[in-house]
Amino acid sequence: MYIKNDLKDLYNILFTLYGAQGWWPTLKKGYHLNDYSFPNTQNEVFEVCIGAILTQNVSWKNVEKTLKNLKELNSLTPKNLLALEEEKLKAAIKPAGYFNQKAKKLKFFTEFFLSLNGRTPGREELLSLWGIGKETADSMLLYAFKVPTFVVDTYTKRLCLNFNLIKENEEYDAIKELFEKSIKPDLKVYQEFHALIVEHAKSKKGL
Repeated sequence: MYIKNDLKDLYNILFTLYGAQGWWPTLKKGYHLNDYSFPNTQNEVFEVCIGAILTQNVSWKNVEKTLKNLKELNSLTPKNLLALEEEKLKAAIKPAGYFNQKAKKLKFFTEFFLSLNGRTPGREELLSLWGIGKETADSMLLYAFKVPTFVVDTYTKRLCLNFNLIKENEEYDAIKELFEKSIKPDLKVYQEFHALIVEHAKSKKGL
């Protein structure tokens, strides 16, 4: 793949190769191609947020199984998840791994989510929560709360290294800043770019 050391070029190339990705998927909506109004309800926002927690160190297929389990327990809403017995919650989220820790993270985050009363949290506010790291916080902001902030993951760093855009030991926030300085804040582009990088990595066409 050829780029002129320009992230805008890279975005256009990837979008031409793979098209719109429609992230973040939910059980009801699935992948919502070209619909950037989603999520539309607080319950949908909440589902995206807990998906971001559940997907830590695990594949999305496992997260989807977990979300289905929670749906069967009628616990995909904040109040119902908070009321769910801890052992039932652990059993439901077992496919997502680390279920003891993640059960605590979900309960802790759910209390915080309810305290928001529908407002959008700040990045530092999310990062102050136990169990919420930078990638998870940025995923919540970008895909749930519709804040144009770039998400950096392992695939993003690998891609940047392969194109000599960063150094091996580059910090998360430095990579994030690279993207956000190269491409002006744009919800659609930021959502698609992150998803396209993941898709390209999974396509085995190489990074």
